[in-house]
Amino acid sequence: MLRYPALHASHSGIWIASEDGTRPIGRGEAIRIAADTPVIVLNAPLVGQRLGYGDLSGLDVLELFAFMCPARFMVPTPRGLARVTGLDAPARDEDVAAFLLAAAQALLDLPKGDWPEKEGAWTSAQSLFRMRWPWAPLVGDHLTKPAEAERWLFSKLPEWSEGAPRPAPRTITLDGAETQDRLALLTGSTAEQRPGQRAFAQAAMDAFSPRMVRESPNMVLAEAGTGIGKTLGYLAPASLWAEKAGGAVWVSTFTKALQRQLGQESARVFPDAAIRKQKVVTRKGRENYLCLLNLEDALQGGFAGRAAILAQLVARWAAYSADGDMVGGDLPGWLPTLFRRNGSTALTDRRGECVYAGCPHYRKCFIERAARASSEADIVIANHALVMVNAARGRELTTRPTRYVFDEGHHLFDAADSMFSTALTGQETIEIRRWILGPESGGRGRRRGLQARLSDVASYDEGGARAISEAVLAAGALASDGWLQRVGEGAPFGPIETLLAAVRGLAYARAEANGDAGYGLETELAEPDAALVEAAGPAAHALDALVRPLVALGRRLEAVLAEAPDWMDGPARARIEGAIASIGWRAETVAAWLSLLARVGGPASPDFVDWLAVDRAEGREYDIGLHRHWLDPSKPFAETVLKPAHGALVTSATLRGGGADPDEGWQVAEARTGASHLLRGASRFEAPSPFDYATQAEVLIVTDVKRGDMGALANAYARLGCASHGGMLGLFTAIRRLRGVHARIADRMARDGLPLYAQHVDPIDTGTLIDIFRDDASASLLGTDALRDGVDVPGDSLRMVVMEGVPWPKPTVLHAARRLASGGSAYDDRIVRARLAQAFGRLIRRADDRGMFVLLSSAMPSRLLTAFPPGVRVERVTLDEAVWRASRLPSVTRLVQETRLDA
Repeated sequence: MLRYPALHASHSGIWIASEDGTRPIGRGEAIRIAADTPVIVLNAPLVGQRLGYGDLSGLDVLELFAFMCPARFMVPTPRGLARVTGLDAPARDEDVAAFLLAAAQALLDLPKGDWPEKEGAWTSAQSLFRMRWPWAPLVGDHLTKPAEAERWLFSKLPEWSEGAPRPAPRTITLDGAETQDRLALLTGSTAEQRPGQRAFAQAAMDAFSPRMVRESPNMVLAEAGTGIGKTLGYLAPASLWAEKAGGAVWVSTFTKALQRQLGQESARVFPDAAIRKQKVVTRKGRENYLCLLNLEDALQGGFAGRAAILAQLVARWAAYSADGDMVGGDLPGWLPTLFRRNGSTALTDRRGECVYAGCPHYRKCFIERAARASSEADIVIANHALVMVNAARGRELTTRPTRYVFDEGHHLFDAADSMFSTALTGQETIEIRRWILGPESGGRGRRRGLQARLSDVASYDEGGARAISEAVLAAGALASDGWLQRVGEGAPFGPIETLLAAVRGLAYARAEANGDAGYGLETELAEPDAALVEAAGPAAHALDALVRPLVALGRRLEAVLAEAPDWMDGPARARIEGAIASIGWRAETVAAWLSLLARVGGPASPDFVDWLAVDRAEGREYDIGLHRHWLDPSKPFAETVLKPAHGALVTSATLRGGGADPDEGWQVAEARTGASHLLRGASRFEAPSPFDYATQAEVLIVTDVKRGDMGALANAYARLGCASHGGMLGLFTAIRRLRGVHARIADRMARDGLPLYAQHVDPIDTGTLIDIFRDDASASLLGTDALRDGVDVPGDSLRMVVMEGVPWPKPTVLHAARRLASGGSAYDDRIVRARLAQAFGRLIRRADDRGMFVLLSSAMPSRLLTAFPPGVRVERVTLDEAVWRASRLPSVTRLVQETRLDA
């Protein structure tokens, strides 16, 4: 047995295990032992939070797993750890500490057997030993020094190869019978016949028909209820078209969970793994991928302390990763949280500082490999944001897709709203300043300014050198380090900080009474005061002085490309092309800021909504600025993405969500997907869910929980969660209330053996929280909007959804403007109905699911009940009645019986 003790802390108690056995201990003794002795724990940040000892460190079994089993999946719980070690899972909380000792030993013993991740482990362990990683001595005792030097990461990764440009897709028309045959092949001969799925595949074919009119794509709006099988329904015509036309179909999602699911479903299209790797590629924004140059810098001393240990573990992972995706890929989502996010963001290219072919790892770059693989793939699995970014300012012009499938299409409006917005804030301006100037205060790292990145061009082209110098000079007027403190103290420096100070003053003057104490403030950009008008002029002059040299530099770089001097080889050309795209993006951003500043003291545009904001979190200011959003963001989406395309299928289970009746629902769908801005209207298709919602689910509106009474709200959640024996997804519209409820009920539920997890409370990323919830039928999960429409948990693990109240939209400046333009209270009703439909959709995911939807609000208007599927029983009941019904759910009865048998 390991010589170190193991510590486990939950909401029900604290235990420590050693050679002498297991015993319960108090919080004070646990903290004392953890401070004096290295202890083995599972998820140190979570244990530290439960002990009230934020500095807890030690031998975290999750870190050991990340080293021993890089790029492998594990749910970070005792049950998940048991699964990967082959041990029996502990039945009770008091057994977990002893189990951790056995699990740690099992992981350390992996080198004794067939260990696929052996290569590189010894070398990495030596580096971690020098960094005083607590596990390093124990790991080192179990490793044998290799006879030959191990290949290190940067020599081990394969290089991508450049290929000839892919020809444009051929013009073909799909055959209906052939499409149905393809669908049958994908579903398998033993699968049940789904008429709705076959009809869906037939309707989806229209999106792959030849386009007849320029800027008029074949657009299909298809609402397919849960259980239809729409994924294979659209993959059938999509894969057939890609095969016959020789083009790529981009399948776009909103959530990473669906991206992962699509990757798994693609195995039906291409069963052979090697072929699938060529034919199906997952693409995300470059900020999701590991940057090898940043990693090299971190490994060579750019990181210190815990961040340096994280870099070593990430390097171990990168050597075995399928695609280098750090966010939702095969890097465990819980790994960065173990390091308090210390350093993980610095390992990606979040500032757009890539030097492309100037990077020594360019030929092995995960991002470049994904880009090239997608140019040859049949199916590219992307997300809404990336599709819009590529269409608006992508570098891959020659491989721009002509066919799209937008799954989770009801999110297109929100994705476009974010993509096509403008924010002239302190944080945004300082990012551009850093991109142009590079490090200004002797900070460590490889970050370089524009002058350093384009030094060869500057020495060759006098006009380019002049433009770079002018841009560097003009960037000095942007907000710089310490700007937030200076603005708060009334001592801004430079024209941009002076503008931000004026914004702050006006926001506090007009919005303070309207905002919750400690949270963000905002006010319309209307009737500005003298201070803001006076500050806008010099700020606009400073931004104009910046945008001019950026535009000039972009033109000079294009001219250099055209001249093709002798020193310009392939890598240099690629680097300059990348610089042109990056400079163009920044120039567009600054130009948008100038347009927004013109609004100060000027006329309002009917297309935009402009406002001032002070962003705060729990009373602490973190950003200040001016904001501009499109009143209807589907308009730029249609112009940028839809009109250049030849065909687009937009599908969702709640595509018409929000409509009071079918006709209104289709009008809402057309307005929010951009279809109403096309010359050729979209075709419509509907396939209702095959589930029998009338017998599988019920909706209860609890009438006796007083609004605003935190104690009563917490009591309702606790009683319902205990009655359902866990399996509860609790949804909140405010983080403050979520935290308040969690603090009141976590211990209470733990005493009944029911784990409770929560977003914004537990130091665990959202994806991992969902994995934990899915893996344990007795667990419950509390969350906010991200869980209302991003959770796919079939079976007994999710048997009850509880919402704290009617999910009315927050009365922001932007919402008020859209409400005024879109029907007033009817617009609010549409939003609420859509949110209720999405939340209800979490409940029934399979034909054998049974569940209950509970709304803790006596003020639920009857007119909103059309959000739920026809036939679902909706009743207004007391909390006592709801609790009794929750205890009578079939899955609850079954779980209670199984628990008694285990006991």
